[in-house]
Amino acid sequence: MTSIPSTTQAGARPGATSAWRKHGQYEYRVLTFDRSTSVPDARKVLTDEAEYGRWELARTRLYMGGERRVWLRRKIIKVTPTF
Repeated sequence: MTSIPSTTQAGARPGATSAWRKHGQYEYRVLTFDRSTSVPDARKVLTDEAEYGRWELARTRLYMGGERRVWLRRKIIKVTPTF
């Protein structure tokens, strides 16, 4: 899996960063929340991503120092032309 540098997610709360990865049949998005991000704010960002972006929760990890990393995934839909 290749790593893509993190960039600040547009529309997200301060302290959230995002990175994209593609692997197999799924597309992954890694969100990183620093320790200053409150739980309700992080929950709101994850709820919006799931509801509007069709992402599902794949993994969460809490690191020393309070940084939280969340992996979201969604199935890659390949459209084949019908003509």
